[in-house]
This record gives sequence, structure tokens and C-alpha cells, in this order.
Amino acid sequence: MPVDLLRRPGGTAPTVPVAPPRRRTRVFALVEARWAAAALALFLLALPLQLAAAPAWLWGPLYVLTYLIGGWEPAREGLRALGAGTLDVDLLMIVASLGAAAIGQVRDGALLVVIFATSGALEALATARTRDAVHSLLDLAPATATRVSADGREETVPTAELSLGDTVLVRPGERVGADGRVVAGASDVDQATITGEPLPVAKGIGDEVFAGTLNGTGALRVRVERDASDSVIARIVAMVAEASGTKAPTHLFIEKVEQRYSLGMVAATLAVFAVPTALGAGLADALTRAMTFMIVASPCAVVLATMPPLLSAIATAGRHGVLVKSAVVMERLGQVDTVALDKTGTLTEGTPRVTAVRPLDGSGLTDDGLLTLAAAAEHPSEHPLARAVVDAARERRLQPPAAEEFTSAPGVGVTATVGGRTIAVGAPARPSDGTDDEEDALAPELAGELEDAGHTAVVVRRDGVPVGVLGLADRPRPEAAATVAALAALTGRTPILLTGDNARAATRLAAETGIAADDVHAGLLPEDKVRAVRRLAADGRTVLLVGDGVNDAPALAAAHSGIAMGRVGSDLALETADAVVVRDELTAVAAVLALSRAAHRLVVQNLVIAGTFICALVAWDLAGELPLPLGVLGHEGSTVLVGLNGLRLLRDAAWHRASRPVGPS
Repeated sequence: MPVDLLRRPGGTAPTVPVAPPRRRTRVFALVEARWAAAALALFLLALPLQLAAAPAWLWGPLYVLTYLIGGWEPAREGLRALGAGTLDVDLLMIVASLGAAAIGQVRDGALLVVIFATSGALEALATARTRDAVHSLLDLAPATATRVSADGREETVPTAELSLGDTVLVRPGERVGADGRVVAGASDVDQATITGEPLPVAKGIGDEVFAGTLNGTGALRVRVERDASDSVIARIVAMVAEASGTKAPTHLFIEKVEQRYSLGMVAATLAVFAVPTALGAGLADALTRAMTFMIVASPCAVVLATMPPLLSAIATAGRHGVLVKSAVVMERLGQVDTVALDKTGTLTEGTPRVTAVRPLDGSGLTDDGLLTLAAAAEHPSEHPLARAVVDAARERRLQPPAAEEFTSAPGVGVTATVGGRTIAVGAPARPSDGTDDEEDALAPELAGELEDAGHTAVVVRRDGVPVGVLGLADRPRPEAAATVAALAALTGRTPILLTGDNARAATRLAAETGIAADDVHAGLLPEDKVRAVRRLAADGRTVLLVGDGVNDAPALAAAHSGIAMGRVGSDLALETADAVVVRDELTAVAAVLALSRAAHRLVVQNLVIAGTFICALVAWDLAGELPLPLGVLGHEGSTVLVGLNGLRLLRDAAWHRASRPVGPS
């Protein structure tokens, strides 16, 4: 209920919670990124010199350095894998690039080296950022807590030293140091980081609290019931790590073919060289034919068949406010057939709004009059419900009078003197409270109706007599219903709602947005969301989770794909998710799924084009004598063709088409 977050008991200001420092690895702090950038810079220096017909001694050493700087890491890993009995695709690309250099195609080989060095750097960056986010989450839990001994003495101790049964004091504005249960005191606790609930929750004796959640204005004494290593925050970290480590790697389509293709290419190149040599052909002729074969059969065109459509889709999505973290992610998004949506901050705005103003008969108040009284009393408070009431009055251009003698009680409400009358805004009394007054009985009845509809109800009293009831709720985003319909059309299934909020609020939102009642799962803790995602996966579904909070991070990691809402999303959710909706436009979720499917169609087209060129050129080289310049021309021509075809998704028209899905795919 509305409380004053600016005052402690006794009039002192509460401690302002300091956000934990955000850990973020810089790109060039990674050695992989530095090597890849150096290789790219050298290649970009050498290329214009070669195209300008400069002497080879100018651009040749630059290409050599490109090979050395960009290729030593994949070559080392490839040799290590070869020693373990595995033919690594990176090693084959290094061999292909050296083979190209052996017959004079230094530029092609250097380009392959740069592509693979850049890919390795991006993978290292993604891994580092995820690790940073997990460490930042651990920083949510305070490093120290105030432990109270049996004789009442207080001492500050590291939270890691707290034991089961210890009692800790949580002062106003502090974060709770351990999972436990309240044994004394009352307060409102913001536990959005754990449950996703948009409003602080009233806590009293016997209620459970979680480490890392933020206490309001009351003081709490909490008995520790879990070790620090077993707290909800610690379990979230463990689940993120486990899900990230156990999720089966989904490779690009071409990577599934590339292993077999590479083995075949190596075997065929050796055969093209060995067979003619054994039959008496000249060593130089056999070597030239084999190198020509390696060039025309090299996977350059095949690699470009895949990357330009996916990278173009990533660029187009980025221009329209969706950050897709890699080409692998862009491909995976198109495979989704089931979407699970978080509630607070995802389908809803994430902040409460006044949704109903109900003056009681006989109070003599209009809607505006009731709202003016409530806003006047709530104005000194910083509680989210109080801000919602004041904002509603401001939107109606009302002018609440000044309030005096303001007081607040956690979990109960606020009281102030307005215009000489005592105005109280707080929790509704229930019919069981024993009052016989008709107005006193009507207020709880009206409040119950609002709560049954999924609203939070507060009663306004004037001199102790109820004069009206306000309903507050977290409103759905304006585009929520349209997005649900678009996702259902794309996937063939209505999205599922997974939320930590209460069942009444979740059911109301589902009815407003078009989600079936059977697909609503409410009151979920982070581990419950993970279990729900895994049940869907066990049923053979390819699941996309869309969320925004710390409590969504484990499920984002466990799902086949995850998208985070960027404006209100937590650091951990943003880092764990595969894609981020930077502008917080919910409709972009359906658009990026459709764009991914369009990219996949172009990948298939390009593979057909590249495969046709490779087969034709290889057949020519084997059946006749393919001139090396013609082989290079055909190889480069196919590369350019598939590259241009893949760039079609760079046009804005591609996003506009993706934003208007017409039916299931």
C-alpha cells in the first residue's frame, strides 16, 4: 500500500540503495578481438594496393602478416583437434587459404582467414559478456548484513558467514542479506528481481523474503532459512550457468554440411593430385590441377551463401530497434514454433496505473473529487501506488490541495490532513471486520469486485468514513494484443503466459490480449519458469521466451531462443537473451521472427546457386582442363552473386514485409 519512501521512523532519510557496478568486458580486452582486428586492418591495407597494381613487395608482406596474425589461433586449435582425432573445420579453412596462396590466390586465402578470425572474436565476446552478467547478478546480494545475537547485540558480518537460524536486521532502504522469514517488523519489499511482481509486497511476521530484494520504509528482523549458496539469487546464477552449458549447440545450416564437405574436399584434392601423378603426369601439371580444384571447390561461396542473408537480417533488425547477437541466433529464431511471454514489463508497461475511480453513493464526491483527495494525501509518498494516483490526477489536470501531518504505515496505507479533514488511503477493510455501517460494508464489497478482476484496490476514507475506492493495475502495452495475434499466426500456436504475478492479474491480462486461459501459468519463481520451458521442449516444441527481468534470465538461457525487452530489462536478462528489443516495441518480436524465416529462404537459394557453380566447375576441372583464370573467375563470380542475393534483406521493405505476417509458416 502507499507509504513514504523518503522518511525513516524518526524523520531521518533512508539509505539510498546503490546499484551494483555493472561488469562489462571491453571488446579489445579480449586477445581474440585484438588479433581479429589486426588481421582485418592488414587485409584492408593490402587489398587496395593490390587492386591498384602496386608492386607485390608492398602488398605481399601485408597479406603474409594477415595469414600469421589471423590464422595462428585457428591453426593451433585445429592441430590440437587433429591430435585428438578430429578434423576441425577451422584447420581446413587454413589449409584452403594456404592452398590458394600456393597457386597465387593470396587475396582469397587472406579473406578466409579474416572471416574465421572475426567469428572467433565474436564468440569470445559473447562468452565474456554472459560471464559478466552472472557476476553482476551476484552483486545484487549485499556483501554484509547486520546480525542480531540472542542478547540483542548487533554486529556487521559478511553475508557468506550467516548460518541457518541467525537473525538479521534489515533497515529501511537496505537489501535483504539472506533468504529467510520475518520474525518481527513490517514493511513493503520490492522483490521484482526475483518474482517479477511490479509492486512492492507487504511483508509481516511469518512472510518469506529473498536475498537481494529491496526493503521499503519499515525495519524487519529476518531469521535465516537458507545458506548463501542455496539462496534464490544463487540458484538463479546456477541455473543460468547450467542452462547455458547444457543447451545443445545449434549450428548454422551450412555448418551441418561443412564437416562432411570439408572431409570430402581434402580427400578429393589429394586424389586429384595423386592419381594423375601415379599415371605418369607431370608433377607441376598435377599440382596445378589439384590447386585449381581446391580453389573452385573451396567453401568461400558456400560460406557467403549463408552469412550475407543472416547478417543483412541482423543489420535490418538493428536499424529497427532489435539487437540480434549473432548469425546463429538469427537462424534459430526462424525455427521457433512456441512463444512463451513474461507479463510484467513485457506484455505490460511494468508500472501501475489508476484503472478505476469509484466514489461511494452518499459521499458527495465526483470521480475527480475522489481522485483529488487521494492524490493530495499520497503526494508526499514515493511508493509506486502513490505515484500512480498522483500521476492520474495530473493527467486529469486536477490541483490537489497541500497535505499536512502526513504519516505512513508499511502494508497499511497513508494518512494526511487535507483541508482540515483527515484523509486516509489504504487497504480495504473486509466484511469480517465486524462493521455494521452500510458505507463501511459497501467499500470492501466494491474493493473485492476490483480485486477479483485483477486490480489492486485501495479505499479512500474521510474522517474515518469510506468515501470511495480506487483500482490500480499494470496496464497491457497498447500493442500487446496485436503482437499475440501476430505470433500465433507465425507459429500456428497461441503464445503462453509465464509470470510470477498472481493468478487474477495474469488471467485478466490474458483475456485482454487473446491468450487462452489454459495457457496462463502464474505465481512462478525463476526455477518454475525453467521447468515450464523444459516441459515444452520435452514435448518437441522449439521455444522462444520473451522476458525482461532477472527472474526471467534462467528461462531465457534454457529456452531454444530468448528475447529481452531492452528499456526496462535487467542486465542479466539483456546479456542472457539471444536478442534485445532496444526500443521496447513489442511488435518487433513477431517482425524479427518473420525476418529470420525470410533469411533462411535466401540461405537455401544461395546454397543452390553456390552448389551449382561448384559442381559445374569441379566437373570441368576433372573431366577436362579448366584454365586457372577461368576457374577463379567462376569461383569469384558465384561468390559475388550469392553475396548480392543475400544483401536483399538490407532494404527497409524487408522489415515492412516482416512486420505484416499473413499466416503461419
